[in-house]
Amino acid sequence: MDKHYLTPLFAPASIAILAGKADEPENLTSYAQALHPALRAQRFAGSLQFVDTHTSGTLADLAQRKADLAIVALPPAEVPAALEVAGRIGCRAALVLSSGMDADQAARLKKIARREGLYLLGPNSLGFQRPHLQLNASAAGPLARDGSLALVCQSGALTASILDWARNNAVGFSTVVSLGPNTDVDIAQVLDFLAHDARTQSIVVYMEGISNARRFMSALRSAANAKPVVVLKAGRKPAGNEAAQTHSGTIVGSDDVFDAALRRAGAVRVRSFVELFSAAKCLASRYRPVGKRLAIVTNGGGPGVLAADWVNEILLSLGKLSPETARALAPRLPPLASLSDLIDLSEDAGAEHYRLAIEAACQDRQVDGVLAIHSPKAGSDASAVATALAEVKRSMSKPLLACWMGDTSVVPARAILLEAAIPSFRTPEAAVGAFGNIASFYQNQQLLQQTPPPLSTLAKPDIEGARLVIESVLAERRKVLTEMESKTLLAAFHIPVTKTILARSAHEAMMIATQMGFPVALKIDSPDISHKSDVGGVALNIHSGTAARDAYTDMVQRVAHLQPQARINGVTVQNMAGARRGREICIGLVTDDPFGPVITFGAGGTMIELIDDRAMELPPLNQFLARRLIERSRVAETLGEWRGASAVDHDALEQVLLRVSEMVCALPQLREMDINPLIVDAQGVVAVDARIAIDHAANTSGGRADSFSHLAILPYPARYEQLWPMRGGGEYLVRPIHPDDAQMLQQLVQNLSPESRYFRFISSMVELPASMLARFTLIDYDREMALVAVFRERTVGDDGDSTETERIVGVSRYVTNPDQSSCEFALVVADDFNGKGLGSRLMLSIMDVARDKGLAEMEGLVLANNPGMLKLMRSLGFVVKPYSDDTDFRLVTHTL
Repeated sequence: MDKHYLTPLFAPASIAILAGKADEPENLTSYAQALHPALRAQRFAGSLQFVDTHTSGTLADLAQRKADLAIVALPPAEVPAALEVAGRIGCRAALVLSSGMDADQAARLKKIARREGLYLLGPNSLGFQRPHLQLNASAAGPLARDGSLALVCQSGALTASILDWARNNAVGFSTVVSLGPNTDVDIAQVLDFLAHDARTQSIVVYMEGISNARRFMSALRSAANAKPVVVLKAGRKPAGNEAAQTHSGTIVGSDDVFDAALRRAGAVRVRSFVELFSAAKCLASRYRPVGKRLAIVTNGGGPGVLAADWVNEILLSLGKLSPETARALAPRLPPLASLSDLIDLSEDAGAEHYRLAIEAACQDRQVDGVLAIHSPKAGSDASAVATALAEVKRSMSKPLLACWMGDTSVVPARAILLEAAIPSFRTPEAAVGAFGNIASFYQNQQLLQQTPPPLSTLAKPDIEGARLVIESVLAERRKVLTEMESKTLLAAFHIPVTKTILARSAHEAMMIATQMGFPVALKIDSPDISHKSDVGGVALNIHSGTAARDAYTDMVQRVAHLQPQARINGVTVQNMAGARRGREICIGLVTDDPFGPVITFGAGGTMIELIDDRAMELPPLNQFLARRLIERSRVAETLGEWRGASAVDHDALEQVLLRVSEMVCALPQLREMDINPLIVDAQGVVAVDARIAIDHAANTSGGRADSFSHLAILPYPARYEQLWPMRGGGEYLVRPIHPDDAQMLQQLVQNLSPESRYFRFISSMVELPASMLARFTLIDYDREMALVAVFRERTVGDDGDSTETERIVGVSRYVTNPDQSSCEFALVVADDFNGKGLGSRLMLSIMDVARDKGLAEMEGLVLANNPGMLKLMRSLGFVVKPYSDDTDFRLVTHTL
């Protein structure tokens, strides 16, 4: 049960091939013709057996032919029967190599696979390769060389192209998977496997769309948390978007939203096939930069300046040597060398000068990566310099990239760089771009680590009041709220709004305006008019009652003439916003298919479409995410001191974003929202106008109001936090785990006794590897849960001052099984806290969570020589029985 559920597919011990007879090529499909020699071209360590579906024998005969994986490469009409044969011979996974099967045919195959208990990769797949297993289960060409890079591709043609490129660029792969349209095992499940695969150190993805946003985000976040993931997505523009949807059979969605989703998942996006190759070069070298400061070492000023220009263009920083490093390095370089910005070694630079400069840059804390540029010079030895780089690279902990300019004279040097696995590029811009793509990994990792709860720490909103407003509008069969209703919704979440009163006659407008005090603004109130100013439905700076009365009459007549079908409730009267130097902002919400609600931020006002300033972020937000969202907008440059105006109240602006995030989490009926303009200045914020569109929420939560099934990223489930008394005195907090717990979790494992560590991990390891630690602490709360018991200790120092520290003293967790109805659990308690009731409480709590998620059964493996755990399981009502796959374990199960 410790193996990934896709192990029978991607790491089978035995394979059954259902692809016709190799000695009858005229009867084979094109995929079968490629598959037979591909499988025989190398020595697969497992067993291969060829099954003829036409003469496969009786059911009794089939039962004797066991296999983990069935590979099917038959005409479409014969595939269903072949899958049934695979089920009869006990296969747990199947690969269907085919093309052109439509959605109906694929649905039939999926139904058979589920009935037979098969994980199905395909149809319309080119297959997969696992070089370290010497397994080429594909029609994508020769087996790739072994390496640490995984490739997942939703295009068979691109899969073959990338493999062909890799062979000439010394790039190896741990796994290559080709996915086509309508495949059953989808990109999310493949990413989930690769996240757990120890052979894979980084992942490159070409994709055209996804089938399930929540599952995709969960798998991508898990993978990117443990290893770099670079994604090339087709369909960035409308024409490509439509073509991608047709090709892949998946949902494409807005490109801007996809950008936001990848950032939030901690992955890196590239924009072209060339950039994907560049990223693959860097990832294959296992480079994981921790910043965006790139030092440039060059023997020519021109190429160095070109590189520096591109550093600025793509928002990187030029890595400059510290004064101390520069002073120590300068005497060892040629007389004309310059170390001011670039590390320009001058035309007299030789191999030793490059070595010294790169070593100095690598050791400098102000540098995150190094680009070495070499231009052909009279008397220079390009190969000697490349050899020096290869020697330096062995001891470098930071990324080293190379740009050997020229052509014929530097071919041998490029071969040396290739052999040393140093990413080499022909132009400075390409090299800088490659570093920039990988450096984005660090920045996006900061977003990945954020796991906000659905509600902020601000004053609690009136959620029930907001729901009543929405229900009353839907009851009237309306989907667009009036301005009054929209502002009521905002006010329920404590977003400041201008005082607004509805006038139903010109006389009422005059009286309301007079009572409010001048100046006032009048706006038409109609559920059928989205942009009031376009139909003359806005009058500003009204300074008298008479003017208010006349403005009302003129406005209603004008709007009725321009929009005769529009329902007019009247005219709203509101005070003019008092901020004289305020900035106009638009904060909004869009709903994307497939990612759901997305929060937007940018410049507001009447020219919003022309300005087109819209940064995006997936909810939920916290202050860190809100601040980064503001920084990505163009209007952010005007929020400080600007043209004589004071800086705006950033805290107030961030609070509005947090409030909008609360609205999105709590109100699944929201579809669109525009708070425009939101006026912000040094004194605070006020929403002058707002438009909100709603619709009925999809009932996918089983009636629970807090399921958040409408969100692509599940919020931190703060509702599971509980304070419990400890047996013997004191108390401890049981709460869901979060990424900040990594250090405390590591300390728990390090302080366990060897016996306890072995009972929990079936291993003698003394600490968790970095990848496992990351996977354990940043989890998707939808498909898994981990509860930690946190004990607060107060210690008194020698000076008499007391400090309080937190310590994780126990963890219980479950992971949902692929059947989506059962889960597998694990439990560990600190040795010095045994016997205090922690184990029982953590298990009861995790069972409650699993029950709340609708799971039906919990199961786990316990070593037979662990009597303490077996006793605890029996006391909690678990059934203990032998485990057929390994007699050293007992299988414990509990119906929830």
